Amino acid sequence: MNALQHALYHMGVALAIGLLIGTERGWKSRELKEGERVAGIRSYGLIGLLGGGSAILAEKSGPIFLGLVFVGLSVIFTTAYVVNMRRETPDVGITSLVSALLTFVLGALAGMGDVIVASASAVIMTLLLSYKPVLHRWLGILEGKELLAIIKLLLISVVLLPILPNRGYGPEQSLNPYEIWWMVVLVAAISFVGYFAVKIVGSKQGILFTGLFGGLASSTAVTLHLSRLSRQNASMASILVIGILLACGTMFLRILLVASIINPDLLMPLLLPLSLMAIFTYLPTVFYWRMQLVPRTDTTLALKNPLEFGTALGFGFLLAFVMMVGKALLGWFGHIGVFVISAASGLADVDAITLWLSRMSHGHIATSVAVAGVIIAAAVNNVVKGFMILLLGGNGIALRAGLPLFCSAVGGLITVWILYWRIW
Repeated sequence: MNALQHALYHMGVALAIGLLIGTERGWKSRELKEGERVAGIRSYGLIGLLGGGSAILAEKSGPIFLGLVFVGLSVIFTTAYVVNMRRETPDVGITSLVSALLTFVLGALAGMGDVIVASASAVIMTLLLSYKPVLHRWLGILEGKELLAIIKLLLISVVLLPILPNRGYGPEQSLNPYEIWWMVVLVAAISFVGYFAVKIVGSKQGILFTGLFGGLASSTAVTLHLSRLSRQNASMASILVIGILLACGTMFLRILLVASIINPDLLMPLLLPLSLMAIFTYLPTVFYWRMQLVPRTDTTLALKNPLEFGTALGFGFLLAFVMMVGKALLGWFGHIGVFVISAASGLADVDAITLWLSRMSHGHIATSVAVAGVIIAAAVNNVVKGFMILLLGGNGIALRAGLPLFCSAVGGLITVWILYWRIW
Protein backbone atom coordinates (compact mmCIF):
# COMPACT_ATOMS: atom_id res chain seq x y z
CA MET A 1 0.00 0.00 0.00
CA ASN A 2 1.11 3.54 -0.68
CA ALA A 3 1.11 6.30 1.94
CA LEU A 4 -2.48 7.36 1.17
CA GLN A 5 -3.80 3.82 1.46
CA HIS A 6 -1.93 3.34 4.74
CA ALA A 7 -3.47 6.53 6.14
CA LEU A 8 -6.98 5.51 5.05
CA TYR A 9 -6.51 2.04 6.52
CA HIS A 10 -5.36 3.40 9.86
CA MET A 11 -8.20 5.90 9.98
CA GLY A 12 -10.67 3.13 9.15
CA VAL A 13 -9.41 1.04 12.05
CA ALA A 14 -9.61 4.07 14.36
CA LEU A 15 -13.22 4.62 13.27
CA ALA A 16 -14.06 0.94 13.79
CA ILE A 17 -12.62 1.06 17.29
CA GLY A 18 -14.75 4.07 18.15
CA LEU A 19 -17.90 2.49 16.71
CA LEU A 20 -17.28 -0.78 18.57
CA ILE A 21 -16.92 0.93 21.93
CA GLY A 22 -19.72 3.36 21.08
CA THR A 23 -22.08 0.47 20.31
CA GLU A 24 -21.60 -0.96 23.78
CA ARG A 25 -21.90 2.44 25.46
CA GLY A 26 -24.92 3.39 23.34
CA TRP A 27 -26.67 0.10 24.13
CA LYS A 28 -26.19 0.72 27.86
CA SER A 29 -27.84 4.15 27.58
CA ARG A 30 -30.37 3.25 24.87
CA GLU A 31 -33.35 4.15 27.08
CA LEU A 32 -32.17 7.73 27.63
CA LYS A 33 -33.71 10.47 25.54
CA GLU A 34 -31.80 12.35 22.86
CA GLY A 35 -29.49 14.88 24.48
CA GLU A 36 -29.34 13.11 27.84
CA ARG A 37 -26.36 10.95 26.85
CA VAL A 38 -22.86 12.29 27.37
CA ALA A 39 -21.78 10.42 24.25
CA GLY A 40 -23.33 7.83 21.93
CA ILE A 41 -22.21 5.62 19.09
CA ARG A 42 -21.62 8.55 16.73
CA SER A 43 -19.63 10.47 19.34
CA TYR A 44 -17.38 7.51 20.07
CA GLY A 45 -16.86 6.93 16.36
CA LEU A 46 -15.81 10.54 15.96
CA ILE A 47 -13.52 10.31 18.99
CA GLY A 48 -11.80 7.31 17.41
CA LEU A 49 -11.37 9.28 14.19
CA LEU A 50 -10.09 12.25 16.18
CA GLY A 51 -7.44 10.06 17.80
CA GLY A 52 -6.38 8.52 14.48
CA GLY A 53 -6.26 11.86 12.66
CA SER A 54 -4.41 13.56 15.51
CA ALA A 55 -1.76 10.82 15.51
CA ILE A 56 -1.23 11.20 11.76
CA LEU A 57 -0.96 14.97 12.05
CA ALA A 58 1.38 14.63 15.06
CA GLU A 59 3.90 12.85 12.82
CA LYS A 60 4.33 16.16 10.96
CA SER A 61 3.66 18.75 13.65
CA GLY A 62 5.24 16.97 16.62
CA PRO A 63 3.93 14.94 19.58
CA ILE A 64 2.90 18.11 21.44
CA PHE A 65 -0.04 18.42 19.05
CA LEU A 66 -1.41 15.02 20.08
CA GLY A 67 -1.07 15.95 23.74
CA LEU A 68 -2.93 19.22 23.27
CA VAL A 69 -5.82 17.52 21.49
CA PHE A 70 -6.06 14.96 24.31
CA VAL A 71 -6.11 17.75 26.93
CA GLY A 72 -8.82 19.56 24.96
CA LEU A 73 -10.93 16.41 24.75
CA SER A 74 -10.48 15.87 28.49
CA VAL A 75 -11.73 19.39 29.22
CA ILE A 76 -14.79 18.89 27.01
CA PHE A 77 -15.81 15.63 28.67
CA THR A 78 -15.07 16.93 32.16
CA THR A 79 -17.36 19.87 31.48
CA ALA A 80 -20.07 17.52 30.20
CA TYR A 81 -19.67 15.42 33.35
CA VAL A 82 -20.05 18.48 35.60
CA VAL A 83 -23.19 19.54 33.72
CA ASN A 84 -24.60 16.02 34.08
CA MET A 85 -24.06 16.18 37.85
CA ARG A 86 -26.50 19.13 38.08
CA ARG A 87 -29.43 17.05 36.83
CA GLU A 88 -32.12 15.70 39.16
CA THR A 89 -30.91 12.13 38.63
CA PRO A 90 -27.22 12.49 37.78
CA ASP A 91 -24.98 9.64 36.63
CA VAL A 92 -22.05 9.89 39.03
CA GLY A 93 -20.03 7.12 37.33
CA ILE A 94 -16.98 8.13 35.32
CA THR A 95 -16.90 5.00 33.14
CA SER A 96 -18.12 6.84 30.04
CA LEU A 97 -15.62 9.64 30.62
CA VAL A 98 -12.69 7.23 30.91
CA SER A 99 -14.01 5.19 27.96
CA ALA A 100 -14.08 8.24 25.74
CA LEU A 101 -10.51 9.20 26.61
CA LEU A 102 -9.32 5.62 26.12
CA THR A 103 -11.11 5.50 22.75
CA PHE A 104 -9.07 8.51 21.70
CA VAL A 105 -5.86 6.82 22.84
CA LEU A 106 -6.66 3.60 20.96
CA GLY A 107 -7.61 5.59 17.88
CA ALA A 108 -4.27 7.36 18.12
CA LEU A 109 -2.47 4.02 18.38
CA ALA A 110 -4.22 2.87 15.23
CA GLY A 111 -3.26 6.10 13.52
CA MET A 112 0.39 5.50 14.42
CA GLY A 113 0.25 2.06 12.84
CA ASP A 114 -0.12 -0.13 15.96
CA VAL A 115 -3.30 -1.60 14.53
CA ILE A 116 -3.13 -5.02 16.23
CA VAL A 117 -2.47 -3.58 19.70
CA ALA A 118 -5.21 -0.98 19.30
CA SER A 119 -7.78 -3.46 17.96
CA ALA A 120 -7.08 -6.11 20.59
CA SER A 121 -7.24 -3.52 23.36
CA ALA A 122 -10.56 -2.22 22.00
CA VAL A 123 -12.09 -5.70 22.02
CA ILE A 124 -10.89 -6.35 25.59
CA MET A 125 -12.14 -2.95 26.68
CA THR A 126 -15.58 -3.59 25.16
CA LEU A 127 -15.81 -6.97 26.88
CA LEU A 128 -14.83 -5.38 30.19
CA LEU A 129 -17.51 -2.72 29.80
CA SER A 130 -20.23 -5.18 28.83
CA TYR A 131 -19.47 -7.55 31.72
CA LYS A 132 -20.17 -4.95 34.41
CA PRO A 133 -22.99 -6.92 36.16
CA VAL A 134 -20.99 -10.15 36.11
CA LEU A 135 -17.84 -8.51 37.45
CA HIS A 136 -19.77 -6.78 40.22
CA ARG A 137 -21.40 -10.08 41.18
CA TRP A 138 -18.00 -11.81 41.29
CA LEU A 139 -16.64 -9.01 43.47
CA GLY A 140 -19.58 -9.44 45.82
CA ILE A 141 -18.80 -13.15 46.18
CA LEU A 142 -15.25 -12.48 47.37
CA GLU A 143 -14.95 -12.31 51.14
CA GLY A 144 -12.67 -9.85 52.85
CA LYS A 145 -10.19 -12.49 53.98
CA GLU A 146 -9.97 -13.89 50.44
CA LEU A 147 -9.32 -10.47 48.94
CA LEU A 148 -6.65 -9.87 51.58
CA ALA A 149 -5.08 -13.25 50.79
CA ILE A 150 -4.88 -12.32 47.09
CA ILE A 151 -3.25 -8.99 47.91
CA LYS A 152 -0.74 -10.63 50.26
CA LEU A 153 0.27 -13.25 47.73
CA LEU A 154 0.59 -10.60 45.01
CA LEU A 155 2.74 -8.53 47.33
CA ILE A 156 4.99 -11.46 48.14
CA SER A 157 5.14 -12.54 44.49
CA VAL A 158 5.41 -9.26 42.63
CA VAL A 159 7.63 -7.57 45.19
CA LEU A 160 9.55 -10.47 46.72
CA LEU A 161 9.92 -12.87 43.78
CA PRO A 162 12.16 -10.59 41.65
CA ILE A 163 14.65 -10.13 44.51
CA LEU A 164 14.83 -13.78 45.60
CA PRO A 165 18.22 -15.35 44.81
CA ASN A 166 18.10 -17.40 41.65
CA ARG A 167 20.75 -19.92 42.64
CA GLY A 168 20.97 -23.30 44.33
CA TYR A 169 21.39 -23.87 48.07
CA GLY A 170 21.56 -26.90 50.33
CA PRO A 171 22.58 -30.46 49.45
CA GLU A 172 23.79 -30.66 45.87
CA GLN A 173 22.46 -27.11 45.27
CA SER A 174 18.96 -28.61 45.04
CA LEU A 175 17.04 -25.69 46.58
CA ASN A 176 16.55 -22.58 44.43
CA PRO A 177 14.40 -20.00 46.32
CA TYR A 178 13.34 -18.18 43.15
CA GLU A 179 12.23 -21.31 41.31
CA ILE A 180 10.49 -22.77 44.37
CA TRP A 181 8.40 -19.68 45.00
CA TRP A 182 7.63 -19.19 41.30
CA MET A 183 6.22 -22.73 41.16
CA VAL A 184 4.26 -22.14 44.38
CA VAL A 185 2.62 -19.09 42.80
CA LEU A 186 1.85 -21.06 39.62
CA VAL A 187 0.08 -23.88 41.45
CA ALA A 188 -1.75 -21.44 43.76
CA ALA A 189 -3.03 -19.48 40.76
CA ILE A 190 -4.32 -22.61 38.98
CA SER A 191 -5.93 -23.84 42.20
CA PHE A 192 -7.59 -20.47 42.75
CA VAL A 193 -9.27 -20.66 39.35
CA GLY A 194 -11.08 -23.81 40.46
CA TYR A 195 -11.68 -22.45 43.97
CA PHE A 196 -13.21 -19.23 42.68
CA ALA A 197 -15.23 -21.03 39.98
CA VAL A 198 -16.94 -23.07 42.70
CA LYS A 199 -17.59 -19.87 44.67
CA ILE A 200 -19.09 -18.07 41.67
CA VAL A 201 -21.80 -20.64 40.96
CA GLY A 202 -21.88 -22.10 44.46
CA SER A 203 -21.45 -25.75 45.24
CA LYS A 204 -25.15 -25.93 46.05
CA GLN A 205 -25.94 -25.39 42.36
CA GLY A 206 -24.73 -28.83 41.39
CA ILE A 207 -22.35 -31.62 42.27
CA LEU A 208 -21.28 -31.87 38.62
CA PHE A 209 -19.97 -28.32 38.53
CA THR A 210 -18.40 -28.76 41.96
CA GLY A 211 -16.64 -31.94 40.87
CA LEU A 212 -15.36 -30.49 37.63
CA PHE A 213 -13.96 -27.22 38.94
CA GLY A 214 -13.36 -28.35 42.51
CA GLY A 215 -10.99 -30.93 41.07
CA LEU A 216 -8.99 -28.10 39.57
CA ALA A 217 -8.51 -26.75 43.10
CA SER A 218 -8.14 -30.04 45.00
CA SER A 219 -9.46 -33.39 43.81
CA THR A 220 -8.56 -34.94 47.18
CA ALA A 221 -10.66 -32.41 49.09
CA VAL A 222 -13.64 -33.01 46.79
CA THR A 223 -13.25 -36.80 47.12
CA LEU A 224 -13.11 -36.61 50.92
CA HIS A 225 -16.15 -34.36 51.18
CA LEU A 226 -18.39 -36.24 48.75
CA SER A 227 -17.39 -39.61 50.21
CA ARG A 228 -18.43 -38.51 53.68
CA LEU A 229 -21.66 -37.11 52.28
CA SER A 230 -22.55 -40.42 50.63
CA ARG A 231 -22.38 -42.24 53.97
CA GLN A 232 -24.73 -39.68 55.50
CA ASN A 233 -27.24 -39.86 52.65
CA ALA A 234 -27.20 -43.06 50.63
CA SER A 235 -29.87 -41.78 48.22
CA MET A 236 -27.34 -39.27 46.85
CA ALA A 237 -24.73 -41.93 46.04
CA SER A 238 -25.37 -41.84 42.28
CA ILE A 239 -24.68 -38.16 41.81
CA LEU A 240 -21.84 -38.16 44.36
CA VAL A 241 -19.99 -40.86 42.42
CA ILE A 242 -20.19 -38.69 39.31
CA GLY A 243 -18.86 -35.67 41.23
CA ILE A 244 -15.94 -37.68 42.63
CA LEU A 245 -14.94 -39.07 39.23
CA LEU A 246 -15.18 -35.65 37.58
CA ALA A 247 -12.89 -34.17 40.23
CA CYS A 248 -10.38 -37.00 39.88
CA GLY A 249 -10.45 -36.74 36.09
CA THR A 250 -9.82 -33.01 36.23
CA MET A 251 -6.65 -33.74 38.21
CA PHE A 252 -5.05 -35.21 35.06
CA LEU A 253 -5.80 -32.05 33.08
CA ARG A 254 -4.28 -30.02 35.89
CA ILE A 255 -1.12 -32.18 35.87
CA LEU A 256 -0.78 -31.73 32.11
CA LEU A 257 -1.19 -27.97 32.42
CA VAL A 258 1.34 -27.58 35.24
CA ALA A 259 3.95 -29.82 33.62
CA SER A 260 3.67 -28.20 30.18
CA ILE A 261 4.04 -24.70 31.67
CA ILE A 262 7.27 -25.67 33.43
CA ASN A 263 8.57 -27.62 30.42
CA PRO A 264 6.57 -27.42 27.16
CA ASP A 265 8.50 -30.42 25.83
CA LEU A 266 6.56 -32.63 28.26
CA LEU A 267 3.19 -31.82 26.69
CA MET A 268 3.20 -34.46 23.96
CA PRO A 269 4.88 -37.29 25.96
CA LEU A 270 2.37 -36.82 28.80
CA LEU A 271 -0.66 -36.32 26.57
CA LEU A 272 -1.31 -39.98 25.75
CA PRO A 273 -1.01 -41.57 29.23
CA LEU A 274 -2.81 -38.72 31.01
CA SER A 275 -5.57 -38.65 28.38
CA LEU A 276 -6.05 -42.40 28.78
CA MET A 277 -6.24 -42.05 32.57
CA ALA A 278 -8.76 -39.22 32.20
CA ILE A 279 -10.89 -41.28 29.78
CA PHE A 280 -10.99 -44.20 32.23
CA THR A 281 -12.24 -41.73 34.84
CA TYR A 282 -14.63 -39.64 32.76
CA LEU A 283 -16.33 -42.38 30.72
CA PRO A 284 -18.07 -44.02 33.71
CA THR A 285 -19.63 -40.65 34.59
CA VAL A 286 -21.37 -40.62 31.20
CA PHE A 287 -22.59 -44.18 31.76
CA TYR A 288 -23.84 -43.42 35.28
CA TRP A 289 -25.59 -40.29 34.07
CA ARG A 290 -27.41 -42.02 31.21
CA MET A 291 -28.41 -45.09 33.19
CA GLN A 292 -30.44 -43.34 35.84
CA LEU A 293 -32.22 -40.17 36.82
CA VAL A 294 -29.84 -38.12 38.95
CA PRO A 295 -31.56 -36.05 41.65
CA ARG A 296 -30.77 -32.42 42.34
CA THR A 297 -28.58 -32.15 45.41
CA ASP A 298 -27.70 -29.44 47.89
CA THR A 299 -24.33 -29.54 49.58
CA THR A 300 -21.69 -27.08 50.65
CA LEU A 301 -18.08 -27.79 49.73
CA ALA A 302 -15.56 -26.06 51.96
CA LEU A 303 -12.39 -25.71 49.88
CA LYS A 304 -9.33 -24.07 51.42
CA ASN A 305 -8.29 -20.83 49.74
CA PRO A 306 -5.03 -21.71 47.92
CA LEU A 307 -3.92 -18.07 48.04
CA GLU A 308 -3.76 -17.94 51.82
CA PHE A 309 -0.16 -17.36 52.80
CA GLY A 310 -0.10 -20.31 55.19
CA THR A 311 -1.38 -22.68 52.49
CA ALA A 312 1.11 -21.39 49.93
CA LEU A 313 3.99 -21.51 52.41
CA GLY A 314 3.11 -25.06 53.42
CA PHE A 315 3.14 -26.16 49.81
CA GLY A 316 6.47 -24.38 49.36
CA PHE A 317 8.02 -26.41 52.18
CA LEU A 318 6.58 -29.61 50.71
CA LEU A 319 8.00 -28.75 47.31
CA ALA A 320 11.41 -27.95 48.82
CA PHE A 321 11.39 -31.28 50.67
CA VAL A 322 10.50 -33.20 47.51
CA MET A 323 13.22 -31.39 45.55
CA MET A 324 15.88 -32.09 48.18
CA VAL A 325 14.99 -35.74 48.79
CA GLY A 326 14.39 -36.37 45.11
CA LYS A 327 17.80 -34.99 44.19
CA ALA A 328 19.43 -37.20 46.83
CA LEU A 329 17.58 -40.34 45.66
CA LEU A 330 18.44 -39.53 42.06
CA GLY A 331 22.12 -39.34 42.96
CA TRP A 332 22.07 -42.55 44.99
CA PHE A 333 19.82 -44.82 42.95
CA GLY A 334 19.42 -43.12 39.55
CA HIS A 335 16.00 -43.16 37.91
CA ILE A 336 14.81 -45.88 40.32
CA GLY A 337 15.15 -43.28 43.08
CA VAL A 338 12.98 -40.93 41.03
CA PHE A 339 10.26 -43.57 40.85
CA VAL A 340 10.46 -44.16 44.62
CA ILE A 341 10.01 -40.47 45.47
CA SER A 342 7.23 -40.24 42.86
CA ALA A 343 5.30 -43.08 44.46
CA ALA A 344 5.85 -41.65 47.95
CA SER A 345 4.73 -38.17 46.86
CA GLY A 346 1.62 -39.56 45.21
CA LEU A 347 0.41 -40.73 48.62
CA ALA A 348 -0.31 -37.12 49.55
CA ASP A 349 0.06 -34.71 46.60
CA VAL A 350 0.88 -34.79 42.89
CA ASP A 351 1.64 -31.11 42.34
CA ALA A 352 4.98 -31.03 44.15
CA ILE A 353 6.43 -34.06 42.36
CA THR A 354 5.02 -32.87 39.01
CA LEU A 355 6.77 -29.52 39.41
CA TRP A 356 10.07 -31.11 40.45
CA LEU A 357 10.08 -33.67 37.64
CA SER A 358 9.15 -31.01 35.08
CA ARG A 359 12.02 -28.85 36.29
CA MET A 360 14.47 -31.76 36.34
CA SER A 361 13.52 -32.74 32.79
CA HIS A 362 15.42 -29.65 31.62
CA GLY A 363 18.60 -31.67 31.08
CA HIS A 364 18.93 -33.38 34.47
CA ILE A 365 16.84 -36.47 33.79
CA ALA A 366 15.48 -38.02 30.60
CA THR A 367 12.00 -36.99 29.45
CA SER A 368 10.89 -40.62 29.65
CA VAL A 369 11.91 -40.80 33.32
CA ALA A 370 10.05 -37.57 34.12
CA VAL A 371 6.91 -38.81 32.35
CA ALA A 372 7.06 -42.17 34.12
CA GLY A 373 7.51 -40.45 37.48
CA VAL A 374 4.49 -38.19 36.92
CA ILE A 375 2.29 -41.13 35.93
CA ILE A 376 3.45 -43.19 38.92
CA ALA A 377 2.55 -40.34 41.28
CA ALA A 378 -0.87 -39.88 39.62
CA ALA A 379 -1.56 -43.63 39.72
CA VAL A 380 -0.65 -43.92 43.40
CA ASN A 381 -2.78 -40.87 44.18
CA ASN A 382 -5.73 -42.51 42.40
CA VAL A 383 -5.35 -45.68 44.45
CA VAL A 384 -5.12 -43.66 47.68
CA LYS A 385 -8.34 -41.84 46.82
CA GLY A 386 -9.95 -45.18 46.08
CA PHE A 387 -9.15 -46.32 49.63
CA MET A 388 -10.47 -43.00 50.96
CA ILE A 389 -13.77 -43.65 49.19
CA LEU A 390 -13.98 -47.15 50.64
CA LEU A 391 -13.23 -46.04 54.20
CA LEU A 392 -15.31 -42.86 54.25
CA GLY A 393 -18.07 -43.60 51.76
CA GLY A 394 -18.60 -47.27 52.35
CA ASN A 395 -19.60 -50.01 49.96
CA GLY A 396 -22.34 -47.87 48.43
CA ILE A 397 -19.93 -45.93 46.23
CA ALA A 398 -16.64 -47.81 46.70
CA LEU A 399 -17.06 -50.08 43.68
CA ARG A 400 -18.64 -47.51 41.36
CA ALA A 401 -16.03 -44.82 42.06
CA GLY A 402 -13.07 -46.93 43.14
CA LEU A 403 -13.02 -49.32 40.18
CA PRO A 404 -12.67 -46.56 37.53
CA LEU A 405 -9.88 -44.97 39.58
CA PHE A 406 -8.07 -48.30 39.85
CA CYS A 407 -8.47 -48.96 36.11
CA SER A 408 -7.22 -45.46 35.39
CA ALA A 409 -4.12 -46.05 37.49
CA VAL A 410 -3.40 -49.41 35.85
CA GLY A 411 -4.06 -48.02 32.37
CA GLY A 412 -1.62 -45.16 32.89
CA LEU A 413 1.11 -47.42 34.25
CA ILE A 414 0.72 -49.95 31.42
CA THR A 415 0.86 -47.17 28.82
CA VAL A 416 4.09 -45.79 30.28
CA TRP A 417 5.52 -49.29 30.54
CA ILE A 418 4.82 -49.95 26.86
CA LEU A 419 6.17 -46.58 25.73
CA TYR A 420 9.29 -46.53 27.91
CA TRP A 421 9.93 -50.14 28.91
CA ARG A 422 13.69 -49.67 28.42
CA ILE A 423 14.00 -47.36 31.43
CA TRP A 424 12.68 -50.02 33.78
